[in-house]
Amino acid sequence: MRSKGTKTIAENRKARHDYFVLDSYEAGIELVGTEVKSIRLGAVNLKDSWCSIDNGEIFVRGMHISPYEKGNIFNRDPLRHRKLLMHKREINKLYGTIKQDGLSLIPLSIYFKDSKVKVQLGLCKGKKLYDKRQDAADRSAKREIDRGLKSKNQ
Repeated sequence: MRSKGTKTIAENRKARHDYFVLDSYEAGIELVGTEVKSIRLGAVNLKDSWCSIDNGEIFVRGMHISPYEKGNIFNRDPLRHRKLLMHKREINKLYGTIKQDGLSLIPLSIYFKDSKVKVQLGLCKGKKLYDKRQDAADRSAKREIDRGLKSKNQ
């Protein structure tokens, strides 16, 4: 029996730190069997990954899927370019948006949806240093407020 629902495997926290996420999309990913087994074990890293569109196809680059221990000759290169599966119409829309507005397409998370591996892509705009400082100040202020409310309630 196949499992239902979603199960997050890995998140790209660095992407949310370095970029403003304007919109998100879901895409399937073309994998081989040993890569899926390795993903089930959680051996995937999205930290420095990004997406590019070449000849009307979308690829994820820099995503590291560790080789499956029992995979021997069937293992593939951990950093190989992997094709993402989206409708042609969506890819063309993203390509136009990226070229026109100078945005980036960054994988935000990888997860199982039912029994399929899916990737959440974010249409992102890069943050400047002062934006990162402002976010840190906002988090710090929120933490102080929560701490004050907690101590007041006790």
